[in-house]
Order: sequence, then structure tokens, then C-alpha cells
Amino acid sequence: MTTRFVLGARCAVVALLVLGATFALPPGVPAGVPAAAAAADADADARPGSYAFAPGARTVAGAERTADAPLLDPGQTYRSSLPPRGRLFYRLRLSAADTAYVPVTAVPPADATVSATDGIRVSVQDASGTSCFYASARFGAGLSPRPVTALGQREAGKALCQGAGTYRLLVERLDAEGSGTAAASGRWDLEIAPATEPGLAAAGPTTAPRTWDSATPEPLTGTPRDRSGGTGFATARPVGQGVWRTTLAPGETRFYKVPLDWGRRLHASAELAGAPGHGYAGGALDLSLYNPVRGYVEGASLGYTGTPKSAALAPLPPVAYTNRYAVATGVTTVRFAGDYYLAVSLGTQLTGAFGEGPFEVTLRVRVDGQAQAGPGYAGRPVPDDVFTVTEEDREAALAGDTGAGADHRVMLLVAVGGLGTGTALLLLLGGWTVAARRAHTRASAQKPTA
Repeated sequence: MTTRFVLGARCAVVALLVLGATFALPPGVPAGVPAAAAAADADADARPGSYAFAPGARTVAGAERTADAPLLDPGQTYRSSLPPRGRLFYRLRLSAADTAYVPVTAVPPADATVSATDGIRVSVQDASGTSCFYASARFGAGLSPRPVTALGQREAGKALCQGAGTYRLLVERLDAEGSGTAAASGRWDLEIAPATEPGLAAAGPTTAPRTWDSATPEPLTGTPRDRSGGTGFATARPVGQGVWRTTLAPGETRFYKVPLDWGRRLHASAELAGAPGHGYAGGALDLSLYNPVRGYVEGASLGYTGTPKSAALAPLPPVAYTNRYAVATGVTTVRFAGDYYLAVSLGTQLTGAFGEGPFEVTLRVRVDGQAQAGPGYAGRPVPDDVFTVTEEDREAALAGDTGAGADHRVMLLVAVGGLGTGTALLLLLGGWTVAARRAHTRASAQKPTA
């Protein structure tokens, strides 16, 4: 069916091009705009403080009372908002066997006033109000209203919160006592993306690996390749091992994703280039790593005096199912394969001493370790590709392709008149071929492990 569709689409495009059909320009793209610039405008909003929510995210209103809490379905992404000094409830229906993960990303307005200890706290509770797990995320020394993410979870097999039924998700604002920032920062937008992980088909080891190479590797060298990041988890730009370069303005956050197989491990650092000016900016750069369900893994930050300086993540173990039985956050969170997210933020304090930028940032990513087979899950996770890495994912990480929107970009190039008919045809057919291959490979890779 896929092959017939692609062939039919190819024929349709040939007919359109031969007949000289014209394509309408996307809204806001004037005639004569260079193709690369138009594509960049269509793919990302580069305004400081902007955040790209997942396309198709459902809007829900959290409730002040548990009885009114809206239901959240795993695999669906939601948008909501949190009032000053607010606390809101949502509901989840969970089975007894699945572990549930509920990441909540808070996005304050770009002009919000925040303190270092402001942020959010997220907890999952059972029907009686017993907390299964809670986590917090704060803005830190950068004093910038950047996106911050905290993960709530209900873990199957633990002493608390067992059994199927209705659970509560509580999201609360953390505001510094007496800081006056709560009212000044207004409502914060929220992105909530619940996911579930099935249990194992057969019992396995229940202790974390005792030894692994915890030495800090030598930083990668070489000529950096330009790679702008996405403005949210949903638009994170894929990167693999290599040296990558971008530019950010104070207050901006950019997201990247690194596909990691079972048995592989990641090391990353971010370097802020030198800039003219005098003074000191605390929390000038923040580098944060999140796992495939957006759980915080590790972070690093740096102060800045205008000379080049880098911040590196602490060494992490290889991805392993049994890491979840460890104590340290940097180990227990590296518990499954999938896309690991790097978020790079520049603090607004840079502006006072060093100007509005943009500032050059170099990201060094190392991936090593031997790929291994995953655990034997008893069912499918939700969403079903959350712990999957395909060959196309690996190729996209090196090429910088987002894996979606290839047709859109080619059509945009045709629309602005930057390509001849023959060239446009070849690119469009190539884009469809790659998309069809990726869909087939991903579907094959998503079959549950026996």
C-alpha cells in the first residue's frame, strides 16, 4: 500500500510540474525570499523566550479540586497554564503493571521576573493523596524565565502506589518567599506529555551495575558544523557524535536530541565563546540533559567574564534497564534507550556586561559503548516509539534532518521559485522515498521485544 501511494504521488507531481502548475506561497513569505531563509522562518521561531509546543497538543484546564481534575491519556501531549502561586490537579488512569512518567514543562513569559529558587514541583499521588514520587525544577543562577521541566512518576513494583486505578497529578508553583516574583511573572504555560513503560515479560536482575567507566573522556576536537537547535522538545534538532556550533541571544533556549541505543552512553559539553565587554555574569550558560520521557538526568552551568569557557556534564553510565535500581539521579535516569535531549540556555544577565549578542556556543557530543539488545517487555510502551532507535534516527542525527517536514521544505523551495522544474522534481521524489523508507523501518523497529 505504501509503495502504491508513493508511486501515485510521484506521477501526480510529474503531471503538475509538466503542466506548469504554480504553488502558493506560505503566509508571510514574500516572493523572491531566498529558499533557505524561508525554510528557516517556517521551521522555528527564534524570538528570545519562545517555546515550540508539540503540534496538535490538546488544551486542558487544571483544577483546583481533585474532583474536577481533567483526565490525561498517556501518549497524548497537553497544553495548560499555571497561575501565580497556583496548584492544579489532573487525573491519570493507570494499570497495575505499567510504570507511568508525567513530565511537565513550565514556560514563563519572556519578560517574567523570576528568582533562582522559583520553579515548579510535580508529584503523582494515589487516590488517598499519598505521594508516589515528586520532583522539582528551578530557574537557577541565570535568573532567566527559561523552560524548566520536572517529572512525576508512578513506578510499578515499588512499595507505594501499587495497583490499577485513578491517580492524581499535582503541579505547583515554587516561588521564593517574599521575592514578589509570583505576581510579576503572571501565568506560566505548561506542556504535559504522559508516557507509560510496560513491565518485563520475565523477571531479571534487580541491582544496578556496580562498575562502569566513570572517567571523563577527552573533549572532541575538529571543525564545528553549524547546527541550530529547536525551540522545544517536539522540535529538538537531532545530533550525533561531533562538534556542533550555533548562536544564541540571552534568554534563548535551544533543544537537541541524541539517539542512544541500549548499551551506549553520552557525554556532552557546551562552550561559550569570548565576547567584548567587562564584568561577570553568573549562570551565563546552562546545559541540561533529559531522558526519553523528559526526566532530568544531569546539568552543568557556568559564570562568564567574556573569555571562552565550557561546562561539561558529569560522566554517565551506559544505557541499561537496571540503572533504575541505582540511587544517584545521573544513573537511575539513564534507564532506557531512545532520544536523549540536550537543552542549552543563555542567561539574561549576559546583556548587562556583554550586550545582546548573539553569542557563539559550541556543543561537543560524544557517543560510545557497545549497542546491546533491549529488555524483554511484556507489552508496548505508550507512545510506542518512545524507547526505539532506528537506523533512520541515527542517520538524521548526523545529517541534521528532523525526520519530518521534508515534503514541506521542498514545496517551499518550489514556491519561492528558487529551483528549476527538474531539480524540484528530483528533490521532491527523493523526499517521499526517504519518508517511505523511514516509516517502514520505524514500523519494523517498534515490534515488541520478546
